[in-house]
Amino acid sequence: MSLHLPLPKKKKKKNKEKKMSKRRRDEYTPIAEAMSLINNKVNLIGLVLQTGFPKKSKGTDFFCLVKIIDESYPSGGLSVNIFTETMDKLPVVLNGGDIILLSQVVMKVHESVVYAVFNKKFSSFALFDGKLSTSFLPYQCYSIYLAKEQDKKFILGLRKWLVHHPTALDSSDFQSLKDIREGGGFNLLCKILRVWEIRKDEWMLLVWDGTDTPPVAINAKLEDEMDNPLPLESVPVCLPRDILCNLPRLGTVLTVTLDCGNEKLGVNVLGTNRWVKFDNLRCQLHASLWNASLLPITRFCYLRDEDHIVLQRMREHKERSKSKWGWMPLSSLPWPSHVTVTDHPDVPFVSLMRALANPRVVGKFRCVVRVVASFPWSVEEYRSPSGIYRIRLTLEDPTARIHAYLYAEDAEHFFGRYPSFDVLKRKRNLLLGISESDGDSEMNETSRNPPWIICCLFSYPIDENDVWGSRNFRIFATILLG
Repeated sequence: MSLHLPLPKKKKKKNKEKKMSKRRRDEYTPIAEAMSLINNKVNLIGLVLQTGFPKKSKGTDFFCLVKIIDESYPSGGLSVNIFTETMDKLPVVLNGGDIILLSQVVMKVHESVVYAVFNKKFSSFALFDGKLSTSFLPYQCYSIYLAKEQDKKFILGLRKWLVHHPTALDSSDFQSLKDIREGGGFNLLCKILRVWEIRKDEWMLLVWDGTDTPPVAINAKLEDEMDNPLPLESVPVCLPRDILCNLPRLGTVLTVTLDCGNEKLGVNVLGTNRWVKFDNLRCQLHASLWNASLLPITRFCYLRDEDHIVLQRMREHKERSKSKWGWMPLSSLPWPSHVTVTDHPDVPFVSLMRALANPRVVGKFRCVVRVVASFPWSVEEYRSPSGIYRIRLTLEDPTARIHAYLYAEDAEHFFGRYPSFDVLKRKRNLLLGISESDGDSEMNETSRNPPWIICCLFSYPIDENDVWGSRNFRIFATILLG
């Protein structure tokens, strides 16, 4: 006689699965737990760490990436890929640290990287302010989102957690402009000053953080200044004076171009006068000027003016602007070279941008600059046939690049009257950063790093009918030593 044991009833297993499924539909799963539930639908709630630019997918949908964190997974963040029928249905996150509720997203894994996928047919989202408050109304939600009473306690819990862990949003390594380097993968915290379309489907940003980009080697040959002069601006458009005068006077204003293929569709999410963190910018040099590009992998998030990291940057800038020596380029500290002296050693320094934005067309300024080009480049042509000096120098500091003229008696004072051509060449080479080994070659092709020098500048108009359009700068009250 054989004994047959009853098999477990499959109905009970199904009931258990239904119960677990119901729990997951009604509750939020911590991110750390959700990362083990591959191919399952989960509900998530998290703080937005960064977002990607909206763009067209390979199919008919529109796509953006949102990276989120919570108490269970406070570093790195989980990427959520969101697909919708139209771009206006994608989430637009107002500030980093805002809260997003995600319902019925599917956990996936690719090459050992876990992520979540938002399906336009059955997933939903809602965005809430991350600041501690009594409001629980979303500022954006997907069309099929249904609010639940228990959502409030999860939202409030994340808000309280962020108050006590404000640095949770600083998990990425963000640098200043003073740390800029060439190549991809540069993470920058900065303020967007201006966004505009310079030509069809090509956008440009001006960003600033109060620090200076480092000086770079000048690779242009001296004789190129005649036919291919170094550009005065990195911005390929002529900024009207009212815009120029609204730019910061201290610290580099960096040009960022949009170089992201179809990400240009989402550039309108960027606003002006907002602090933002960019992750994965590409920085490059063009005509010895720094600029940057937004890449397809670039992510960003906005910051509030009261966020601690923004307050820290603004405090550092304020302290610098109030310092007696703060208007010198950071890379010239503790003091510029002793290549020049001025007749007014007690006059405070100003930046070239401050000189450009001076409210009066006529003005006198004392600056710390580099001489990056000379025209004419041959010292034998520095004087006219009648013996008058007439030289155009290209000056730069971290804020601007301008032309300044050495003329007549001011140039005599600068060079020590009329030295021999050999002495004049030695002084020119010292000024332009040409080494002694290259000094015998007029067709100099080696890179050079001009020294930081102190000079006095005088601005004046040459056409009384167009005083601002005809404004020039001259070097005066300055002596070149050596």
